[in-house]
Amino acid sequence: MSRSASDVQPDPRPGRRTALAIAALCLAPFAAALIAYFYWQPQGGMNYGELIPARQLIDPPLRRLDQRAFKLSALRGKWILLQLDHGGCDTACRAKLYNMRQVRLAQGREMERVERVWLILDEAPLETQLMREYDGTRMLRAAGSPLVADFSPARGAHDHIYLIDPHGNLMLRFPKDADPRKMHKDLARLLRASRIG
Repeated sequence: MSRSASDVQPDPRPGRRTALAIAALCLAPFAAALIAYFYWQPQGGMNYGELIPARQLIDPPLRRLDQRAFKLSALRGKWILLQLDHGGCDTACRAKLYNMRQVRLAQGREMERVERVWLILDEAPLETQLMREYDGTRMLRAAGSPLVADFSPARGAHDHIYLIDPHGNLMLRFPKDADPRKMHKDLARLLRASRIG
């Protein structure tokens, strides 16, 4: 008994294969993301500086070079590049001052959002030439200030440049002898991402 053309059913397998292929394509990015998240850990993050669990710095009075009182809270709303060092300011100290200045200048139109601070850890007089060269850096006497303890000086705090966010939180520490180009990239990324400061 012969079958008519209308009695022949199409083979459903090609359609099923197509549907499965489309589903696999849709699920592939999700599966790749899960594998990357759980099994592939990149060696380094995007940032050059070391992220510090953000914490609000205490705000005791400091002293300007003319002995007037000053508090870091006066700079709220700005990003702050900060270093701690002695008034004698050796080669490493000068390199940090230079890097802070250059990293700020490299931000171009955004540089007004950035302040520079040097916490001076003693009462040693500063060289006039040094003060002129780094004019614009807020040079603050911090000898004996409880603020200095917030930076753990026993672990070489004076080796680093720190970044404080516009809310007054200590958040980032750059490595010793930091590369200013990489510092610039970190700061530029934060300035782009932030609506504050």
